[in-house]
Amino acid sequence: MAKAFVIGEKHQVMGFKGVGFEVIPASNSQQMAKELFHLSRNPDAGLVLVTETLAKEAHEVINDFRIRSSAILVIIPTHEGSIHLSFNEMRKMVEHSMGIDLLGKGDVSKET
Repeated sequence: MAKAFVIGEKHQVMGFKGVGFEVIPASNSQQMAKELFHLSRNPDAGLVLVTETLAKEAHEVINDFRIRSSAILVIIPTHEGSIHLSFNEMRKMVEHSMGIDLLGKGDVSKET
């Protein structure tokens, strides 16, 4: 059965434990990279959430995980606010697959 994991700063991800996620604390992008490598080899991993604060420093690690694993990886904002990293990724994937930018031009983080 597929399992759900969340990786991020301990104080930001502990709440996910209450809804059935396996919590993996990581205080920096190097720890996140190590944990993602282990999860990429875990056949039970079905969903992985990563905090935006860690993901913004490790684009290559995120892409490598997506290549190696069949698990869905989603970048989530924190209470500190969002830089719209997930939305920008989704917009690029939709544009690539459909050939048109359905979600709007440009990076959301630059539009304020």
